Order: sequence, then C-alpha cells, then structure tokens
Amino acid sequence: MKVGLLTREYPPDVYGGAGVHVEFLARELRRLADLEVHCWGESDSGAPGDAGVVRHRAAAGLGGANDALRTFSVDLSMAAALDGRELVHSHTWYANLAGHVAKLLYGIPHVVTAHSLEPLRPWKAEQLGGGYALSSWAERTAVEAADAVVAVSRGMRDDILACYPALDPARVHIVRNGIDTRLYRPDHGTAVLERIGLDPGRPFVLFVGRITRQKGVPHLLRAARALDPGAQLVLCAGAPDTPEIGREFRELVEELRRTRDGVHWIPEMLPRPDVVQLLTHAAVFVCPSVYEPLGIVNLEAMACGTAVVASAVGGIPEVVDDGSTGLLVPYDEHAPDAFESGLTETLNRVLDDPESAARMGAAGRERAVREFGWDQVARRTYEVYQELLKSE
Repeated sequence: MKVGLLTREYPPDVYGGAGVHVEFLARELRRLADLEVHCWGESDSGAPGDAGVVRHRAAAGLGGANDALRTFSVDLSMAAALDGRELVHSHTWYANLAGHVAKLLYGIPHVVTAHSLEPLRPWKAEQLGGGYALSSWAERTAVEAADAVVAVSRGMRDDILACYPALDPARVHIVRNGIDTRLYRPDHGTAVLERIGLDPGRPFVLFVGRITRQKGVPHLLRAARALDPGAQLVLCAGAPDTPEIGREFRELVEELRRTRDGVHWIPEMLPRPDVVQLLTHAAVFVCPSVYEPLGIVNLEAMACGTAVVASAVGGIPEVVDDGSTGLLVPYDEHAPDAFESGLTETLNRVLDDPESAARMGAAGRERAVREFGWDQVARRTYEVYQELLKSE
C-alpha cells in the first residue's frame, strides 16, 4: 500500500503534539506500508533520516503574504508530488487542503487526523488575522469530504461531530495518541538540572509547552502566586503564537519573580533527553490547557513516572486517571479565577504529599506502557486504510 503522510511538522522541526504524533506514527507505519512523508522544510534530501521524506517550501512570491496563503501554496506543492500514492493521510489544517486536493486530483481516499479543531480555537484569529477564516474553511472542506476522520480521543470525536454535523458519524474513528516508553522513561541523572540552576533541595513544578492561549499558561502563572513558597517553578515554554501573548507571558513571569524566587523560564526548545530528565525529577507536572484533544505531554510525564495535575478538558481525562495517575482540575471559561485557585490548591496538595505523588507517578508509568504504545496506534491506523481501500 502506497501512503502519503502529510504534515507541517516533522523532525527536526517538531514543536507540538501533532508533530510528535506524526514522527512516531511514521516510524511504525513504515513497517506496514510503503510510506512517503510530505512536510514543510528547506530541502528534500540529505538530512539524516530523510529517506522517504519530501520537504516543501512556500511559494517564493508569497514571502510577505498572510500565513494562511503561504500554507496553501505548500499544500499545492504537496498535492503535485502525490501522484502514484494510493491513499493520503493529512494532519492539521496546515496539510488538510493538500490531502483534499490530492483526493480530487488522483481519485484516492483521504484520511484526516484531527489534532485540534479551528472552530474551538477562536484565539487563532489573534495569530492569523483574516487567515483564520481561511484555515477554518480549509479544515471544514477537508473534514467534511474526507473518506475517514481519525479522532485522537472520545472527547475529540464528540467535538468533531458537534463542529461538523454534516459529517457521517460512521466515518469518524477513534485512534488515541501514543507514547514511546523506551524514549520516555525515568532518567535519574542530574546534569540538566545543574545546568539550569535548580536547587536540588527544593521540589519543582514543571510545565512544558508552547506559549499559546490553548495551553493556559497565563492561568498557571497567576495560580503560581499562591504556590507553596518552598517549591520551584520550571517553565519550558517557547514559540509564542503572537507578540502579544509573548509579551503577556513575559510580564506575568517578571511579576511572579518579584514576589517569589525559584522561577525558571527556559524559552528555547530543549532536546528530548533534557526534557525527559526534567520530567523525571519534577515533583509534579502541570498541564493547564483550556483545550486539549488528548495531550501527549501528559503521557510523556506519566511515562517518566511523574504525577500529573491537569485541567479536565477534552481528551485529558482519558489519559490522566483522576486520583490514580494524577489529579484533574475542573475548567470553566466563565470562571477563570476558580480554575486558577483550583490549580493552586491541587498543585499544593501534591507537593504536600510526596508519597502519594510517587504512587501516582508509578501508576502513570504502568498505564503508559500498558495502553499507549505507538505500535498499537499504527496498527489501528493501518486498519482504517485497509477498510477504505477494500471499499474502493
């Protein structure tokens, strides 16, 4: 089976959960299919691991254009290169249009994996301006016409059908995200902690994610004002969606530093082994997302044996078993103060009981190994492909 996997992110340029998903899905799918990955990038050959990878750039004449228009030009480049594929599988709106055009042009099935939904991310208008209308159009067009739509959680499936009621529910399949528990496993070394300057005698709360409205980082920074003064806060946070959200984040960090010490902000993307060591040593990992279809980062923390405190949104409750592998905090967009106080209270509860945190961390590692292997994700995805090609 000749499959074209379409994505914006692919190693070495991975900055979010969708990119992590495609990276590991592609690794496992290569064992099952003739796979060709089409992604954004500066060259299509020569980089390590680039066999079977074609990288596409935006059209040269669109250098100053809206990002959505530049994205569409990449999509057209991808579609032109997909002749000969028997099926295409696109990830995120950045590649959905490429899959839709390939479906029409070559008469082949198009599978869409929905990692998020534009109608549920209105703050993207702040980033894309009028391009948000274009990204929303591209996603709707591709999803409603797709031969199959993959939801990464039950909650995500419900959201897809609510946002796109014209879509036949029989075409929406649940294939949850995964985790490589060989890469994400406890690392008890301390070199990374020493390099960052963490106090080894004080526990720390860890956040890893982009600076975006979706990840709820401003809520966390306000919640941290009342965090146990004995705890440190480590923020692996970069790639702000807009200058405005970046400025808000910096101001909140500076304000927090004026009232407490031990606030460490790491704005650059750390190598995976560094993140694994931080996850391992954290007293608790925090995920304050206001919207999260599944939340691979919670699986990463669990696989490293760390308790998780997360918002009870989207697919997170399908990953974080409340009271067993972590604790969930209710989120209501109309009551941000209650959410922030709930984060504070729950984080302090975990910090105050390290034995309970250790039990939750051990249970999280066990659950990640047992239920979330990428080989299972790839097999289920391949089964979706097979069902489509049999019906052709």
